Amino acid sequence: MFTGIVEKTRRVSSVIEGPGFIRLNLPNPWTDVRSGESIAINGCCLTVAEISPASLAFDVISETLSKTNLGLLHDGDEVHLERALRIGDRLDGHFVQGHVDGVARLAKVTRGEKEYRLRIAAPADLAKYLTPKGSVAIDGVSLTIAAIHGHDFEVALIPTTLGVTALGRREEGWLFNLEADVLSKTIISWLERREQ
Repeated sequence: MFTGIVEKTRRVSSVIEGPGFIRLNLPNPWTDVRSGESIAINGCCLTVAEISPASLAFDVISETLSKTNLGLLHDGDEVHLERALRIGDRLDGHFVQGHVDGVARLAKVTRGEKEYRLRIAAPADLAKYLTPKGSVAIDGVSLTIAAIHGHDFEVALIPTTLGVTALGRREEGWLFNLEADVLSKTIISWLERREQ
């Protein structure tokens, strides 16, 4: 379980093709990471497969590659990192499982004098989980939905988010990892099954 409060932004060291998976290598920003620990990379919960003082390695299997943007990463791409919650940690964002629902395309960037907004095109099957002023995780960043237009939604980015994350550096067309709010998914899933 995560909160969507990005701890670190790092550049991918290397992406190595394996038989049915890729190995994603990143610089190690922590001194106390354990093998087998869960770390969210762009909002996707991954298991630490190998550790050295300088790097962390994660094996990304085909199921994860089919639902996330991790298979699109190249050496040098920026990614967001967040370690899993511990008992007693503050919950500053919202509950983020690290189970990415799918990818959503960055449709438009609006850089105004007083506001910075991203308009994101959600897949039709995930748009039903989007709620005005509800929570959403985009590449692992906990955000509030500012507006909804059909299948598209907007998020407004504060200066802190622009400074700590790579969201403000994403180009139009970027595919974000999208995790809808777990409460919305649970309620809608229950209602849909009840109607059957």
